Amino acid sequence: MTEEESGGPTGDAGGGRIRSIAVHREDVASALEATLRSDREVVLRVTPPFSGRMRARLHAIDPGTAVEDAGGSETSDRDGASPSPIHVDPRDLVAEVPPYPEVDETAAAHPDADVETRRERHAEAVEAWRERVRESVVDAVELDVAGDSRAVDVTALG
Repeated sequence: MTEEESGGPTGDAGGGRIRSIAVHREDVASALEATLRSDREVVLRVTPPFSGRMRARLHAIDPGTAVEDAGGSETSDRDGASPSPIHVDPRDLVAEVPPYPEVDETAAAHPDADVETRRERHAEAVEAWRERVRESVVDAVELDVAGDSRAVDVTALG
């Protein structure tokens, strides 16, 4: 097994050798919910040094941070010597993004319920939405690494 096959260092500073990423199902649901429910850009981030198998972790991007599209990456040095993290949009990790349950929809579905019951029903609707998201994580995703788009396997944890 070569160092590249084992995920060891190869001298390739970019993400060219990434074959798969591991994502926690809960991180995908949390990132997608935050993206849909707020003005924040929340992604799953793969951080250098890159290897064959990488873990993508939940990450909120600061509004002042310059980042290419959420599926892409930038290198801080054009020769590729110091790669930047790769950001994966959570919408790209879900086969079909279900519509997020809105409070008004839950209230309309239960017009005669008291406020506490409506809150409970909405919490149940959100949990059902999160479960659908966790169960629909894709098997592969396209990553844009230094201008080169390639499919990598996705391993869903949890």
